[in-house]
Formats: sequence, structure tokens, C-alpha cells
Amino acid sequence: MSLEDVLGRLREETGALASAIISRDGLVIAADLPEGVSAETFSIMCAAIMGAAMTAVTEMGRSAPTRILLESEDMLVVICAADRRSMLVVALPPEADVSKVDKWVDLVVDEITLTQ
Repeated sequence: MSLEDVLGRLREETGALASAIISRDGLVIAADLPEGVSAETFSIMCAAIMGAAMTAVTEMGRSAPTRILLESEDMLVVICAADRRSMLVVALPPEADVSKVDKWVDLVVDEITLTQ
């Protein structure tokens, strides 16, 4: 199964509005984004959010974050560390069950490992 297939299945099973697998420095590895959304801008900004969070918590002497949850009135965005080099980003409707995303992190890690 390709990474794009994984993201397509994630959309079907969770109702994801958008998803992407990105590198820690913001490069797009795979994406399932709506038309008109810049994959590059989306991935760079998500990587920046994770980087800022890592800096904030490590400055306090704590371990790096494994998941960040952003909430707005009409969307939830979950940024999850997949492995040392990549992240899974999923945008969901506000009523979505965020815990369903957790199982997809392991699947993404498995697929990334297979493609390397």
C-alpha cells in the first residue's frame, strides 16, 4: 500500500478533511488535500508549529511533544510525530473522534519504513 493509499483510507474511515505526511523540515512526503490548498504552505506551517512546540517544551526541560491538537470553530487539526523524521497531519470536522487518528500513526510509520 502506498502512502497516498494510506491517506485515502484515513479520509474514508475518519472523515478527514485533509491529511499529509510531512518531514520535520516541512517537505511534503504524501498529501490528500482539497483542491486549492497549497501542500507546500500547509506542510511548512505544520512543521513550524511542531518545531515551536518542541522548542517551548524542551526549554522547560520536558520531552518533545508527540501530538499537537489545534481547534477552531469548524475544524480540528492533529499533528502527530510519526518517526524521527516525519509527521502525520490530519484536519478533521470539529465533531470527529480524535482518538481514531492515533491508530493511523502506526500505519503511517510502517508504510514510511517500507518505502525507505
